[in-house]
Amino acid sequence: MSTAYIVDAIRTPTGKKKGSLAGMHPADLGAHVISAIVARGGFDPAAVDDVVWGCVDAIGPQAGNIGRSCWLAAGLPESVPGVTIDRQCGSSQQAIHFAAQGVMSGTQDLVLAGGVQNMNAIPISGAMYAGQAYGFETPFSTSPAWNVRYGAEEVNQIYAAEKIAERWDISREDMERFALESNERAEAAIDSGRFDREIVAIGDFAKDETVRRGSNLERMATLPPVREGGRITAGVSSQIADGAAAVLIASDAAVKDHGLKPRARIHHLTVRGDSPIMMLTAPIPATRHALERTGLKLSDIDLVEINEAFASVALAWAKELGADLSKVNVNGGAIALGHPLGATGAKLMTTLLHELERTGGRYGLQTMCEGGGLANVTIIERL
Repeated sequence: MSTAYIVDAIRTPTGKKKGSLAGMHPADLGAHVISAIVARGGFDPAAVDDVVWGCVDAIGPQAGNIGRSCWLAAGLPESVPGVTIDRQCGSSQQAIHFAAQGVMSGTQDLVLAGGVQNMNAIPISGAMYAGQAYGFETPFSTSPAWNVRYGAEEVNQIYAAEKIAERWDISREDMERFALESNERAEAAIDSGRFDREIVAIGDFAKDETVRRGSNLERMATLPPVREGGRITAGVSSQIADGAAAVLIASDAAVKDHGLKPRARIHHLTVRGDSPIMMLTAPIPATRHALERTGLKLSDIDLVEINEAFASVALAWAKELGADLSKVNVNGGAIALGHPLGATGAKLMTTLLHELERTGGRYGLQTMCEGGGLANVTIIERL
């Protein structure tokens, strides 16, 4: 089996709700990182075997195979194909998996993975299905077979986040302390320039604009819960955001043929499922599975990026697995830095790679909850 190497990983700065990227077409947003990663690599773009791109609920300007559109909007060869992946929030992490699997299988040598999401252009509802904003019902509500299996129980990410907080006995105060630390870590990372190497500026827009500067526990305590009587507030939730990210995956042959320098290798790939009603718990069994398959312990992992869809998700994962939170989301997470759905998987991988290089760590683990009760886990080894 061929080794799959990460050659490069970059991202845009993340735009906030009604922020700097709100008016940018998703194809142009994705084209920006694609153009940059090709230019940085110095290889013939016609050598790319495929563009595997993540995007959630690709409708409106994100429809029509946005992965292909991003490549073409970048002015690159028409001979290179593209495909768009929707594994909900894990879409671009799954894109990385498919790219790596293509290389590991020996059927491809150079694959560009990544994702894009303009959440300002395509609103996502509380149940996280964009079609609801256009008058469609949830994908489940009209399925007789679904209703036979799961009944009328609510399928909603806020509901799931609340149920997780209840099951793992995570208080609102616990979540607010976690969210505050996410903001403080992100502020420190931005102000010290830790993200500068991984971000490709768009004009004068060069730094993430999502951080809630000036956050404090007193202010967070005044926020109303999203659901009456609940624990989840906007302050402990990921933010609506826009962005794109790209990761270049190469085989041994491509590294040699194109004079590329690998920065990490893909050590392990996992995707697992859990209850679609609890929806956000799958990172727990997925991480367990990945560690069992690799023979690693969580203590062997130098850095973890787990998507902060909600504070309860990350805290339940940490509590269940006994994780050391000093190694988790060390530069802040989606509560502070935003969650541009289809781009987040590649965005987190980009940050994980650069932080491993900055700190000299060996192993990095990335995981995230995904709609439908799914989770990907990727373990990389820095070279």
